[in-house]
Amino acid sequence: MKLPIYMDYHATTPVDPRVVDAMLPYFTVRFGNAASRNHPFGWQAEQAVEKARKQIADLIGANAKEIVFTSGATESDNLAIKGVAEMYREKGNHIVTCVTEHKAVIDTCRRLENEGCRVTYLPVQKSGLIDLDDLRAAITGKTILITIMAANNEIGVIQPIAEIGAIAKEKGILFHTDAAQAAGRIRFDVNDLKVDLASLSAHKMYGPKGVGALYVRRRNPRVLLAPIIDGGGHERGMRSGTLNVPGIVGFGKAAELCRQELVAESDRIRQLRDRLNARLHERLHDIYVNGTMDNRLPNNLNISVSHVEGASLLIAIDDVAVSSGSACTSASVEPSYVLKALGTRDDLARSSIRFGLGRWTTAEEVDYVWEKVASVVTRLRELSPVYELAQD
Repeated sequence: MKLPIYMDYHATTPVDPRVVDAMLPYFTVRFGNAASRNHPFGWQAEQAVEKARKQIADLIGANAKEIVFTSGATESDNLAIKGVAEMYREKGNHIVTCVTEHKAVIDTCRRLENEGCRVTYLPVQKSGLIDLDDLRAAITGKTILITIMAANNEIGVIQPIAEIGAIAKEKGILFHTDAAQAAGRIRFDVNDLKVDLASLSAHKMYGPKGVGALYVRRRNPRVLLAPIIDGGGHERGMRSGTLNVPGIVGFGKAAELCRQELVAESDRIRQLRDRLNARLHERLHDIYVNGTMDNRLPNNLNISVSHVEGASLLIAIDDVAVSSGSACTSASVEPSYVLKALGTRDDLARSSIRFGLGRWTTAEEVDYVWEKVASVVTRLRELSPVYELAQD
């Protein structure tokens, strides 16, 4: 076992060596521009892109023509939400989302509010799940889009996507989901779930950074989007710009590997996660799991530790790479807005740890981590006068 140990797989994942092998030729000998249609270098690149498009589509049960390449899930979220808002503005200007969404969704909706859209931010229950009755009550005659993430990036809670999709379909409203954390980790089929738009990211599934995709439904209904990047009409006019061929090839290979190995990998990681959770609870009292364990990503554990300062805890376990929130907001000193939305007290929200297990996590690493965390928490509590008072 080597130190430090990586347990922040929600932030990013190491690129699988098999993905690197697939990518390497497209940096050197197969370097063509996929939009160059007049010579073999371009044809070769285009062929590689189309193969990757199908590999990604197969992972989520889509048609290859429904995959639009982007720079990542943040851009995909922006394209889906802004693209729908502009294209369907004559039909309505109301969007329904959730308070625990990724900042790529929250901030995009805030921008649209400044431009005249109305946005409803649904609350969540203590479990982290939305109430479907709240969703139904929020829908109006002007609602054009529901955007609810499939699995939360901090607490790993999986929303009832199939039920949300059914409500959207019944009301004739488009449904977008940020599936960056879900795709490749759990079974995710856009047709079974009645999803119209889905954001994906390669670096969350052992692919390279800087490449993502947006699934855009072509039938029942056919979804139309106004582009947010113009210039050349690439990706059927939805996302102009020279395609990142090596990144796309890597994304495709990563998606293929996830599809082939998902069941066995998820089972193995879930067992390790449950072992970590059980051992921590055996050794420590006054620790709390944030969000439901019943509907949760198999690799996620988010806990709060009472009477321990979160920053001190992270410093003390410096040979274990974990997070106290999402990677996108880790510079903030404020407690996690996701945990606050669950009703978590400020002190517990500030003392939260997100463990993200992954493809190369071992049982030996899990045992080292729970032992290290338990011993550090015990020591910090012994030094805390607040903890002593609480015990009295």
